[in-house]
Amino acid sequence: METWPEVAEIQPLASRIITNSIKKDRISHAYLLQGERGTGKEAIALLIAKGLFCENNSADEPCSHCNACHRIASGNHPDVHWIEPDGQSIKIEQIRNLQKEFMYSGLESDQKVYIIKGADTLTVNAANRILKFLEEPNKKTTAIMMTDNSQSILPTIRSRCQVIDLKPLNPVNFQKQLIEKGMHNRNAVLMSALTNNLDDAFTRNNDEWFASARKIVVQLVEVLSSNPEDVYLFIHQHWVTHFKERSEHEEGLDLLLFAFKDILYYHIENEAGMVFFAPSDELLEKAARRFSQEQLLDVLQTVLQAKRKLKQNVHPTLVMEQLTLQIQR
Repeated sequence: METWPEVAEIQPLASRIITNSIKKDRISHAYLLQGERGTGKEAIALLIAKGLFCENNSADEPCSHCNACHRIASGNHPDVHWIEPDGQSIKIEQIRNLQKEFMYSGLESDQKVYIIKGADTLTVNAANRILKFLEEPNKKTTAIMMTDNSQSILPTIRSRCQVIDLKPLNPVNFQKQLIEKGMHNRNAVLMSALTNNLDDAFTRNNDEWFASARKIVVQLVEVLSSNPEDVYLFIHQHWVTHFKERSEHEEGLDLLLFAFKDILYYHIENEAGMVFFAPSDELLEKAARRFSQEQLLDVLQTVLQAKRKLKQNVHPTLVMEQLTLQIQR
């Protein structure tokens, strides 16, 4: 999405609210863009920034061709500052550095923009520091914050922003887009469950690491269904050696969650809901014999609990050991 009409096709309400503000010259001093991954947060942030700096701005649509638009798109404009999580969070040092930048006038105009990705990861100290920016807005300063997890944003920050809710994308329409662009049907179903972003979907689809991750999840389900006494060894020989970063463990747990959901769907004969396994996969029948519907509901809750532990910085290997032990019982 590179123009407001393109955004309007996916997020009509958000597009209308922001473009009306632009037409009336009533751009908010702070926006909070909240929605699931792939719903267009970054595209909207870029369009707002381009509109403020575009050298050929025609009414409410930036040209996307001038020097300013190109530099904003590439992340190289001196008066547009991006802040992203450093590791698991955005730290107070990052906000201090941003404040130092804002002590100076803009290099090319009086206008300044800062864009915060993953605003829900702000530490308490960093969030309080940002709050001071928002409490004393400069007419020429625009803040754009983005989050997948709106519940983690401090109410005091939320109250000082114009909140833009982005609706989830229609997975069926997204699957059709993927298939039209050449992706295999079953892969398109899984990718639409994992992401709403076309580029992200095709990157995963062509990624050898992701292909191996899918195989490991299948193998883990096989071990849990047939040889649960071997699962501890499997975790250390295969899972831990492949899923190294915390974010990779989270992705593996997402796949495992889909796999066990499919087994439950097999029990209740809901083939349409399956995203990980093909309905004809023989492993589904084997796993369904091993796990009752009640057990599967417990397993799904256990996987969700494991995901929460990862967010709480519990060591990933310990999380997986506890998870598989609980599933075995």
